[in-house]
Amino acid sequence: MLMWFIIFSCLVKVTVQIEFGKHAICSGESTMASLNSLPGPRLGNANWSIWLWLLLMIGKMFQVGGIVGGVVLAISEFFPRLNPSESFLMFSLVTYLVAASVSLLVFRGYYQLIEKASLIMIGLFTAFTIASLCALQTTDFAISINEFASGLIPSFPPEAVVLIAIGAFGITGVGGDEIMAYNYWLLEKGYASYAGPRNDSQEWERRAKGWIRIMYLDALLAMVAYTFMTVMFYLLGAAILNRQGVVPESSALISTLGTMYTESLGPWARSLFVVGAFVVLYSTLFAALAAWTRMFADAFARIGIFDFGDEKKRRFYIALCAWVIPAIWASLFLFFEKPALMVILGGLPTVGILVIVVFAALYFRYRRVTAGMLPTVGYDVALWTSSIAIGLVAGYLGYELVSDFSEWVDPVSQIVPVVVVW
Repeated sequence: MLMWFIIFSCLVKVTVQIEFGKHAICSGESTMASLNSLPGPRLGNANWSIWLWLLLMIGKMFQVGGIVGGVVLAISEFFPRLNPSESFLMFSLVTYLVAASVSLLVFRGYYQLIEKASLIMIGLFTAFTIASLCALQTTDFAISINEFASGLIPSFPPEAVVLIAIGAFGITGVGGDEIMAYNYWLLEKGYASYAGPRNDSQEWERRAKGWIRIMYLDALLAMVAYTFMTVMFYLLGAAILNRQGVVPESSALISTLGTMYTESLGPWARSLFVVGAFVVLYSTLFAALAAWTRMFADAFARIGIFDFGDEKKRRFYIALCAWVIPAIWASLFLFFEKPALMVILGGLPTVGILVIVVFAALYFRYRRVTAGMLPTVGYDVALWTSSIAIGLVAGYLGYELVSDFSEWVDPVSQIVPVVVVW
């Protein structure tokens, strides 16, 4: 029933990502510097959007805390005694060690090493998933043509799953925080650095337009890749887990997800899945932390804590974030111990971040683009389609949260003490 929505969530955000990237190439500004130029009220030195982003990122902490839990649970598949019910102290120690290892890698700047290793491993995991989906068709869980076709027809789930669906919208594809992080990579290592600092020469404009075209191709190919992989994983879950009424949750998260591979390929696939899950989740932690350290340091600078132009101070705050943020992730997981629910709950504020991103993207397009960099009509249609779609989902989320308050307040009430402490 929800496959169409998963595909939609992967496809609809790419134009907004491209607009953010174009602005980074043309302006040379970091994400928070760009947000600080938006119209609207300010609190101190910072624009409202930066303060709202900081507030929403508290909710995002739960999502990545759930991913830390996924990594720890993947490790525990090879060490069964590593279980919170048997030794919570040992389980906590391993959780903090996982967090500290990510901190160390980002602190030391080993991004290229992890990037290349992850690329190979995730490529193999993708091939493994393709093989599982093909093998699925030879089992009792095979997906019929009619079932697949029905998943492409827009329909809505029961009300109880609407919040989960919207949380999935925030997570799948490229998320709002990932769109914001994209600019830092463009500036530090990507197309913005290749184009060079902006000037009024025709040479710079020609160079910038060339790299923007390459960025279009980059973003579109990435969209095809992550949509394809997400749909494959979704089909395995729908065919195997949902038909058996099995829900991946708590400490059984990784072992339950592994059923998707063992039921299609056989018991031998279990270990390969666990290794693949570890690589995918760990590389996600690494990429998230590398981005978050830059975004948080940048946001702290905009609210007046330090001067972002001071390289020494900037490095200090990035390093500080590299150690503090993973410790918070690990603590949230140990307190909550429900990684799947944490990931979904973290997807809800992501929708809010997407709204900030959409507003900023439209402002960049109509208030800050120069005459020589104007896009085509087709691009504008795609940008408005993407923006309206994200706005509708965000509006529906707000409606559901208000109208169904009594249904979701119980799990959320468990989070409130942690938010207060934070």
